[in-house]
Amino acid sequence: MNSKRPVNLDLTTIKFPLPALTSIAHRITGVILFVGLIFGFWALDASLSSPEGFEAVRDALANNVLAKLVAWGLLSALGFHFVAGIKHLLMDAGIGVDLEGGYRKAQITVVISAILVVLAGVWVW
Repeated sequence: MNSKRPVNLDLTTIKFPLPALTSIAHRITGVILFVGLIFGFWALDASLSSPEGFEAVRDALANNVLAKLVAWGLLSALGFHFVAGIKHLLMDAGIGVDLEGGYRKAQITVVISAILVVLAGVWVW
């Protein structure tokens, strides 16, 4: 059998369409949120342990640049994951499953997520 299909795909040379990129980013932000639960649960445990623990978490989020960056990253991942999840729910309901609708929903997902990322940055910083 003489197949002209490539045997080894080089993923760096493939140009993914925007709906594929938003779907992949949705999965990546899910993993980021799962790992981010470690920091969230640590902060929750520390803040509920004592008044001193609460002040330590509050001080870290108010004055520590790394803590602010982690909080902003987790909020940004949550915003994108939420918007992309709504897009996937609409697709599951059969809304916009054609090529044009999928591309348009991906564009809307990126725009709304960018707005949420900026708003999260304004709120954290």
